[in-house]
Amino acid sequence: QVQLVESGGGLVQPGGSLRLSCAASGSIFSINVMGWYRQAPGKEREFLARSVRGGIINYADSVKGRFTISRDNAKNTVSLQMSSLLPTDTAVYYCNAEVTTLTGRTVYWGQGTQVTVSS
Repeated sequence: QVQLVESGGGLVQPGGSLRLSCAASGSIFSINVMGWYRQAPGKEREFLARSVRGGIINYADSVKGRFTISRDNAKNTVSLQMSSLLPTDTAVYYCNAEVTTLTGRTVYWGQGTQVTVSS
């Protein structure tokens, strides 16, 4: 079994910054992709950023230039540095990982961490 645990959410003022972290643990052989999504109330889950093993990084247009994803393959962690935050960035943020274990490849999700941007 594999677990993803996010941390770093909270309340921040508009224009502020916040850093989210996610750690994967368990029976991991390798992790191909680690990424971040978010879901605002009444909306569908939205892709934000992903880091593919080997160096490919993709961002959603809505966060390009404001959010930065980084990954530590040795520690099986991924972070999301968020800056110039807007009230519309308020959502539950989820970590996601495509993990290869001895039984195959599976996508796992964290439990989510709340980010609220408000004055």
